[in-house]
Amino acid sequence: MKYRVASASEYLVITGAGIPDIKLAKKAWVLPGQSCTLFDVSPVNYNFEVQAMSAEKLPFILPAVFTIGPRLDNEESLLKYAKLISPHDKLSNHVHELVQGIIEGETRVLAASMTMEKVFRGTKEFKLEVFTKVQLELNQFGLLIYNANVKQLVDVLGHEYFSYLGQKTQMEAANQAKGKKEEIRVKTEVKVFENHREAKVAEANAELAKKKAGWTKEAQVAKVEANKAVALRNAELQREVERMNALTRTEKLKAEFLSKASAEYETKRLQKINAEAVRGLQPKMSVWTNGSGGGDAADGGAMNEVVGVYKMFPPLFTTIQEQTGMLPSPWMGSLTYSGDK
Repeated sequence: MKYRVASASEYLVITGAGIPDIKLAKKAWVLPGQSCTLFDVSPVNYNFEVQAMSAEKLPFILPAVFTIGPRLDNEESLLKYAKLISPHDKLSNHVHELVQGIIEGETRVLAASMTMEKVFRGTKEFKLEVFTKVQLELNQFGLLIYNANVKQLVDVLGHEYFSYLGQKTQMEAANQAKGKKEEIRVKTEVKVFENHREAKVAEANAELAKKKAGWTKEAQVAKVEANKAVALRNAELQREVERMNALTRTEKLKAEFLSKASAEYETKRLQKINAEAVRGLQPKMSVWTNGSGGGDAADGGAMNEVVGVYKMFPPLFTTIQEQTGMLPSPWMGSLTYSGDK
């Protein structure tokens, strides 16, 4: 019985008495009737130049470098590796041929389902698909692809298809670059034109806004001036109305005063004229009656009334002659003057 310890990159594989299959350990007692071996778990680089053929039967070479080793994060995979691969040297032809066979087989199957242009255009996707399919096959041996580097696809001598595609791609890239450059130039010119137009529009808008502000100001000033003019005109009209009212009142008062003064003047004048006329006429006052008393009128009847009227004529004619100097017509009689009327 002895105690065995594995290094950092190794594992112990113990078989024999008391172990139904195999036992993996980093350190353990090896009992009598048991066997113990070591295997290295360091990954190994495998260089390949896989020859494949596209769907058009065009051959090409896929240079690749795979870094492959046992899967350490899964105990089942590690047991598979210990059983199937560890008995052989990991650098032996057996392991190399096993890995190469898996890679070439999956690459050829995948390439045969794709056109050459699809392989060339989708190199990255093609490589990823190869890695995925190869990993599925390596899982059954407990192996893991730690890293894979596929170089540029290479033409087989006499079949320079990739070179042609490369030149074609370069020409297309150059044309695209030229077209892109022309497109950039056109876009730049368009942008310059648009910027210039936008600047003009902005300038026009600013000028219009300025004019609108001026128009608004003028309209407001005109409105204020109009209101002021209306107010002034109303004040003038009010003053004119008041002046006319005052003038009317003045004229009315003047007319009243003049009318009163004129009336007084006319009255005084008429009084003066009448007085002067009366003084010029030197009137004589005559008192006359019908010559009978009250008792006679009552007793004489109708005849006495006629006699009374007739007796009135001489005094009446005398008064007219004295007042106007006029004499009655001869047919009416003549006046007889007496001292006693």
